[in-house]
Amino acid sequence: MGFVFRPGLCRLAVVLACTAGLLGACGGGGGAGGSGAASNNNGVVPPNSVSGTVTLNGQPMAGVTVSMVNTNSNPSTFYASTTTDANGHYSFSGLGAYLPTDCTNCAENYQIWASMPGTAFIPVMASDPAWSTAAYQWNPLPSNWTLPIGAIGAAVSRAGFNGNFSNPNGGSPMTYTVINYNSTPGNSITGANFQAYDGSNAPIGLAASGQASSYASGDDGSLHKGAAWPAQRFADNQDGTITDRLTGLVWLKNAGCLAPDVWANAVAMVQQLASGACGLSDGSMAGQWRLPNVVELESLVDVSASSPALTVGHPFSKVSAGLYWTSTAYFGGQEGTTNAWVVRMGDGSYVNDSTSNLMATSKNAIWAVRGGSGAVVKLPATGAYAPFAKGDDGSLQIGTPLTYPRMRDNGDGTVTDTVTGLVWLKHASCIQQTWAGAVAAVNALASGQCGLSDGSKAGSWRMPNRKEMLSLQDRGINNHADYFDESFVSNTAGISSQPSVFTNMVGFQFYWTSSTDAADTTLAWTVFSCDYGVYPTAKAGMGYTLAVR
Repeated sequence: MGFVFRPGLCRLAVVLACTAGLLGACGGGGGAGGSGAASNNNGVVPPNSVSGTVTLNGQPMAGVTVSMVNTNSNPSTFYASTTTDANGHYSFSGLGAYLPTDCTNCAENYQIWASMPGTAFIPVMASDPAWSTAAYQWNPLPSNWTLPIGAIGAAVSRAGFNGNFSNPNGGSPMTYTVINYNSTPGNSITGANFQAYDGSNAPIGLAASGQASSYASGDDGSLHKGAAWPAQRFADNQDGTITDRLTGLVWLKNAGCLAPDVWANAVAMVQQLASGACGLSDGSMAGQWRLPNVVELESLVDVSASSPALTVGHPFSKVSAGLYWTSTAYFGGQEGTTNAWVVRMGDGSYVNDSTSNLMATSKNAIWAVRGGSGAVVKLPATGAYAPFAKGDDGSLQIGTPLTYPRMRDNGDGTVTDTVTGLVWLKHASCIQQTWAGAVAAVNALASGQCGLSDGSKAGSWRMPNRKEMLSLQDRGINNHADYFDESFVSNTAGISSQPSVFTNMVGFQFYWTSSTDAADTTLAWTVFSCDYGVYPTAKAGMGYTLAVR
């Protein structure tokens, strides 16, 4: 029979095709000295183990808790935990597994993560340095990811453990970045490592937005926060491709070669692109190109430009001012989503009107990208993890993975994003003004205001620019405002609770950025608190703002 994990449960669990039914979850507890052990319910203890090392800036970390859940239950069942030793090493041994006589094509599946107060982690499988799920099998909805039996032992992925927490608001799961492991007979793994981040060693940096003109003291155009762009950002490779020297991504030069189509066809069409088509003479083969995810397409946007929102003098051809598909589903962690994110390249606005971005019926422009980022800046993964088509964002999860737990509460009215290193004001509804008023209010923000006790002085804070505000996105969750404002309370011993990221993130509100819309300077870019799309809003209107430093 088949077993499928539905929305709200663990979505990255193995889909079982068992002739003998489901085995119960494994029991057991943590072990001292950096190891844990348990047996499966039929009394057989195959010699399977998982081991790895946890490091911070290349140095071993002792005392880190490493936890494991068994996903072959509903909800996922806590299995064991252990702590790293003086060398940063941990191990789990005696892991349960299906034997060939028990079941055909079955696997006991576990998910593993690290935790320590004040610290975030990213799994780094020694055998999967690209941090992608490309080796996974993908099953049509409503099924999910499976790990191929006998083909791969483990891979890094995201997971949602909704069933293990009480009062999750709006249906968004508590998301983790985990090692997803198949325990099949004789399938032990080593090198299941974790890198630690404390905010001082952020895995990514942000690029500047491109804003050249200033419209208020302390706005994006006056501060120019973010990594500076290369003097000549784009390199024409004279083979039908353009290299972005800022991100390192390689783009199809002809942005209008592929005919507009519905989303699934767009995802598939780009994967068939190869040298000889669309002016390409780069030797590329089918399967090397992909539809960009929303972070990758956003990386092209120059907020100082319009029609299109690309750097003046760019070398691309046939760029439409209309809508371009991304490979990112509107709710990238929830099966059944019918929309995908699109970006209007005329001004850089995201569009979600339930008409222009319907996967099944909307026909939008298609651009192709390949390679990874990391020239001047590294791009993060979007956080999306539910697959909707082979080769989409949820399938590939391109980019630097998001840390878990991502935000560190500093206990002084601030939180640190361990992905970017930015420090944010925790009180998300303290400042509500017109755009100019909000810029001024943030410039004057200091300790003693808005719940701050951090010793900060006026001039320490700024309104986030477009790139900074968007850096908080996590496309694996459904409603950002609800998620950011939610305290996830664990119902399971060994699985930590998580405090709210912000205090009173207001739903259905546009939060200001300090970046002005180049197409109409009476507008500023805002982020809608719920879907976290970026939209132009009249500066004269009232809006909330976060503060960052």
